[in-house]
Amino acid sequence: MRFSTMIAGLFLVFAAVPAAHAQTGSQAVQVELNKLEPQANACRAYLVLQNGTESEFSSLRLDLVAFDTDGIVAKRLAVEAAPLPPGKTSLKLFDMSDLSCEGIGHLLLNSVLACGDQNGERTDCLDLVGVSAKPGLSLIK
Repeated sequence: MRFSTMIAGLFLVFAAVPAAHAQTGSQAVQVELNKLEPQANACRAYLVLQNGTESEFSSLRLDLVAFDTDGIVAKRLAVEAAPLPPGKTSLKLFDMSDLSCEGIGHLLLNSVLACGDQNGERTDCLDLVGVSAKPGLSLIK
């Protein structure tokens, strides 16, 4: 009897795990690499950010690394994605100077350099951020 009670308890714990993950996933900041556009002596990147949290981010500085098509680091840069109101979708543009768009293999979200909301500085922002990219582009975490 004890063994079956223990198994039933474990089943309930593991059954709750997907629901917890689904809830966390919907309470996230999604960053999509939407487009790369050639500029004179630069490549312009378009990021679409969706704030699915209840936090109003006053700071969200992303540490991004561009790799060339051979997988070699080409450039590292910090991009400020805030302000980012709760429930809002925003578009952020940034230029990667001295890089051609055709020469970029993928972008890496290496870390979150700074993150703050209405309650002050946060330390959980890298975990909150999910990444994606339109077909033909690559943004990884």
